[in-house]
Amino acid sequence: MNSKYDVNEMYDRHAEGELHLPSLLTHLGERSLYDAVSQCSRCGYCETVCPTYMLTGREPISARGRNQLVRMSMEGRLGGAAAAAGEALDTCLLCGACSEACFAKVPTADIVLEGRRAALGPAPRLIPALLSGLMLERPGLFAFLLRLGALARLTGLPRLAGKLGLFRMLGLAPLEKAEREAPRMPFTFLAGKLSADPELADAPGGPAPAWAYFAPCGPNYLFTAVGEATVALLKRFLGKGLFFHNNCCGLLAYNYGDIRHAREFARRNIKKYEELKEKHGELKVVGDCSSCTAFMKTYEQLFTAEPEWRTRAAAFAAAVRDAIEAVPSSAMTHAPREELAGTGRITYHDSCRACHGQGIRKEPREALKTLAGKNFVELPESDWCCGGAGAYSFTQPEMSERILRRKTANIASVRADTVAVGGTSCLLQINAGLKRDYPRAKAVHYTQLLERLTRVRGR
Repeated sequence: MNSKYDVNEMYDRHAEGELHLPSLLTHLGERSLYDAVSQCSRCGYCETVCPTYMLTGREPISARGRNQLVRMSMEGRLGGAAAAAGEALDTCLLCGACSEACFAKVPTADIVLEGRRAALGPAPRLIPALLSGLMLERPGLFAFLLRLGALARLTGLPRLAGKLGLFRMLGLAPLEKAEREAPRMPFTFLAGKLSADPELADAPGGPAPAWAYFAPCGPNYLFTAVGEATVALLKRFLGKGLFFHNNCCGLLAYNYGDIRHAREFARRNIKKYEELKEKHGELKVVGDCSSCTAFMKTYEQLFTAEPEWRTRAAAFAAAVRDAIEAVPSSAMTHAPREELAGTGRITYHDSCRACHGQGIRKEPREALKTLAGKNFVELPESDWCCGGAGAYSFTQPEMSERILRRKTANIASVRADTVAVGGTSCLLQINAGLKRDYPRAKAVHYTQLLERLTRVRGR
């Protein structure tokens, strides 16, 4: 299937840092890619938590299977296993559950990404690279094209094209899925709304800001109500804050083979943070998509070969907070009965990059249990990926669908009405599944739910 995975010469450029990370920051210290993948002892603990393995029982698409295939490729021993390597690396969710279960914390997701970059070589995937380039150099044009796409959807033409099978004929099946499942895109993006908020202006005088809101692409371009709810919560519980006026965090580029663009996004965000810190002192950088905040907390790994930038990246990463952890659960009290009546039974889905990537599990549960009391119920396999995983549901629709059905079955098993999530891809994916499998329930972003349950008491 993917003979490209049978070449390993690109790994030889690993130390150069042009197409790969020069080294990986692992639980056991800084390691080369080969040393990191060699930490895998093939014990099998990862297989008990790997969604793709648990659903198929196939060794190549387990965490240890993926690690061994990358190692074999680096050693020139892949041979006839090239097709298996291609499927193994392409179907990885990058959820990080395996690393959390592993005694050595082998960074399988990073290893998989290095394998994908080796396969891609010097040319990253076209569409992600194009999008990243536009967001970096022509953000105005990028926003205009998105609005144009939103306008096109209003005409109904994309839906008609999907029904006629035109997307599939052109090899653009992911666009058909996006047309069918994605919510309507707003014409006014979140950045525009927040830029007009005088309370978020970087003006002289008054109290020093305690936080700066970083708008991830999901809330900025699609789920603007999520970002507005997050900012309202931060004002309510943390006091004075600012809008970060950020670029993309760089995760799209990073996950799809474009290290150069990922580093440039990181540099721009780090510089912006340093400017704010110089002017206002220490402050938290708060984002409300767990995938983005988890990635920003690992910026140091992008610059292991650049000592100055490495130090600056580590300082930035230390200031980053997920909105799930930034809003203090200790400040919550039981929500009014009428508000809880509107939410019904509440459960919580652990976004992969919140629980596995950042270790955030306790804070959201404490807040929801305090607010909802008996209305809160734990979700079986709450830390299993929902199958969204960024663009995974579009690039691997069959596997994504199997994973999603397991998630919606678990939600139905506890008769939940509201599912709180911390990632925007989770929001999109779970709602698509619930609409089909269990329409009684709806997924909402964690900050939207908290904002609603705490608003009436004026906090």
